[in-house]
Amino acid sequence: MTIYKSVNPANGTTVKEFETLDTPGVERALASAHAGYQTWRATSPGHRADTLRRVADLYTERADELARSISIEMGKPLTEALGEVQLSSSIYQYYADQGPALLEEERLDVPGAEESVLQRKPIGALIGVMPWNFPYYQVARFAAPNLMLGNTILLKHAPNCPQSALLMEEIFQQAGLPADAYINIFATNEQIADMIADPRVQGVSLTGSERAGTSVAETAGRNLKKVVLELGGSDVFIVLDTDDMDATVESATRARLSNAGQACNAAKRILVTEQYYDEFVGKLTASFAATKTGDPLDEKTSLGPLSSQTAADNLIEQIDDAVSKGATLLTGGKKVDGPGAYVEPTLLADVTPDMRAYAEELFGPAGVVYKVKDAEEAIALANNSAFGLSGSVWSTDLDNAKTVAEQLDVGMAFVNEHGTTLPGLPFGGVKRSGVGRELGPWGMDEFVNKKLVRVSKK
Repeated sequence: MTIYKSVNPANGTTVKEFETLDTPGVERALASAHAGYQTWRATSPGHRADTLRRVADLYTERADELARSISIEMGKPLTEALGEVQLSSSIYQYYADQGPALLEEERLDVPGAEESVLQRKPIGALIGVMPWNFPYYQVARFAAPNLMLGNTILLKHAPNCPQSALLMEEIFQQAGLPADAYINIFATNEQIADMIADPRVQGVSLTGSERAGTSVAETAGRNLKKVVLELGGSDVFIVLDTDDMDATVESATRARLSNAGQACNAAKRILVTEQYYDEFVGKLTASFAATKTGDPLDEKTSLGPLSSQTAADNLIEQIDDAVSKGATLLTGGKKVDGPGAYVEPTLLADVTPDMRAYAEELFGPAGVVYKVKDAEEAIALANNSAFGLSGSVWSTDLDNAKTVAEQLDVGMAFVNEHGTTLPGLPFGGVKRSGVGRELGPWGMDEFVNKKLVRVSKK
């Protein structure tokens, strides 16, 4: 059966197809990851760090090849693709540098014994279910800390980026990682469910949709397996005031349209106080309208296609639903003529709760603007969402902006920046945006045995 295929979303051309695992292949993968764990866990933290450092170097050395692969498979503009490769390299480098220290014993100041220490130990083979929107970065967030711990990885990537998935596996092996410590699997959803239930698997991390997260969490819970879920978002971009309107508009445009808007933490709801609303929305509309789509392999392109025709069709359906129910279409709203999965940058106003665009995640180059009276109204509207990934507040009054940011029901709140991702910052959300944290020290605290060792005199 073929469900893994590279289809260039810029022109609809099928590049290459791959067969999914058969039943014996599933067993081989499970057995290899389990056996590999017994060996990889016994290596020293220094050796694991050296391997990750080599991975980081290889991402830099092979940056052009890696970037071109995801530009072809999921449509990311080449300049953005190179940025993702660089970010991924920095994550592997971070855990190579910080990992050994994070694994040192922690002495507990608890009386009654010679010593009490907390050790961080690996737990076994893990499954990663990864999405297509950031093919390298999402894997790095999961794989780097867990390989540093001594866990092994079974990696199911999205069906539309198989060649990028194989490139990552190749780089791990080129870096000296044992072949059974990181195994790429072209598996079906049903096979993944069976693998989660297998006693040789100790946990699963998924980045993807609510539907996928619910399914994986249900299977994992039934089998008492640990999960980390990074799901959807409907992040706010709150403009309280500004002394540089053009710069704030530019930031909002970038926060909404980067990666063709296909980011869980993109600025999907833009809330502007009434004093600044008309000028801001006028300039934002012009900025969206001036952003043109293009070939992702052209270095001048800033907005590529969506990942597939299906993704483009789904976004158009959400936009059409809003407009048919009375929303104001400020700009865009249509697919771009031609073979690619391109959608015009779209901005909606007057969106109400009866419209899909009010509550659903818009996963593409489409945003919604709202006029709010003040910070209090902005907070109430921001928190009126089932999602809680991140949000940003923009103001010249940093103390007030920080106060507003602290009241957002999200996992990550920013002032005068949006969606910042760095290896040392925690990443994750609350509510229906998921559970668990990735990156930084917190990324090594999810799939870990925090083992107490207490020594007393006889």
